[in-house]
Order: sequence, then C-alpha cells, then structure tokens
Amino acid sequence: MDFTTSLLAAFLIGLTGGVHCLGMCGGIVGVLTLSLPPATGHPLLARLPYLLTYNLGRLTSYGAAGMLAGGIGSWAAHGLSVRYAQISLQILAGLFMILLGFYLAGWQQGLSGVERAGGMLWRRIEPLGRRFFPVRTPLQALGIGLVWGWLPCGLVYSVLIWAIGAGGAGRGGLLLLCFGLGTLPTLLAMGTAAAALTGFVRRPAIRRVAGTLVLLFGLYQMGLAAQMLLR
Repeated sequence: MDFTTSLLAAFLIGLTGGVHCLGMCGGIVGVLTLSLPPATGHPLLARLPYLLTYNLGRLTSYGAAGMLAGGIGSWAAHGLSVRYAQISLQILAGLFMILLGFYLAGWQQGLSGVERAGGMLWRRIEPLGRRFFPVRTPLQALGIGLVWGWLPCGLVYSVLIWAIGAGGAGRGGLLLLCFGLGTLPTLLAMGTAAAALTGFVRRPAIRRVAGTLVLLFGLYQMGLAAQMLLR
C-alpha cells in the first residue's frame, strides 16, 4: 500500500470510528459546550471557535504521538531486517484493526483492556485538563484538547501501532493527523447537535457497519503482509 492510500485509509478509519469517539470524547465535548459563557447571537457561531480550538489541540496531540511512534519504529527498524520489520508491524497493525472492528461493532471487548492499561498514564495527565475548566476563552478550549488528545483510546492505539511502521516520524505524524481529521466531523457535530447525533451513531446497525469496515481493513492489512512474505 503506498503512503497516500494509507493516509486516506487512516482518514476513513477515523470517520467510521466516530461511534467510538462519541463514547470516549463526546462527554468531554458536551461538558465543554455546557460550560461556555451565555451565547450572544447565533448559538452555533458562538460555539464554533471553542469547538475548533478544542479539536485543534486534540489533533496536535495526535500528530505528536504519531511522530513519536513513527520515530521509534524507524529507529528500531535499523537494528532488524527492514523487510521483516515491515511485515511484522503490518501483521500487528492488521491484528489491532481486526480487534478494533469487533470492538466498534460490540461483538468483543478485547481492546478495553488496552484502554485500561493506558489509564495509568492518563491518571497523571488528566488533572492538567481540569485547570482549564470552566471554559471562558478559546485558548482554554485549546488547552483541554491538547490534554484530552492523550485519552486512552483503543481506536487511537490501533492507528499508533500502524504509525510505528509508517517509515519515520513525519509519516507517523501525518498518519495520525489524517486519522484525527476523520474523527473531526463527528466531534464537531457532537458539539452542535449532540442529542440527535448520539442517538443515530449508537444504533446497533450503525456500530456494526463501522466495525465491519474497520475489520475488513485489518484483513486487508494482513493480506498485504502475506503477499510480502511470499515474494
């Protein structure tokens, strides 16, 4: 898979994984919008600067995590056969995507354990986010996004595993950034039409469709790894 296709796939995973984003970040966005000062003028236009800066902070943290993962993967590959390192990471990314597909669809909760493990780091970071409440300025919303971008999330962790094999820090950062852009429509809509959107994406059929799409992408990743082994 060429890197441009990988970026598109990461965006689509973020888009289809929106059902999970509502569970993980939707509450934060809800608290963010409820804590805003009373709107003057159109409510949506009044909220927009806060929602945009919150998501800018979140995407910045995703990009930084992706750069870190891509840099570590590139450094580790120097000590191994590059070909077999790529194959191993491709298989690992595929397995995570398959687990994620089952998780999103509600068929299996394997990644919840991964999120709990990440909770140890989150307990140290989360108090920083409380300092920005109540939100009175877009700069405070940016700070909340920067902190909450590190929230333990199986969806993000799956793409981070993929970023390890992206081929460098820059590529890893771009991969996570495209994934974050894919989650943006859901979280922006969550801040403006929370009740209607939450009811829609929590429908079992919607969750199953999203989970199946991510699962199929994981199988595709595994197929690419198998082709590399047979060459």
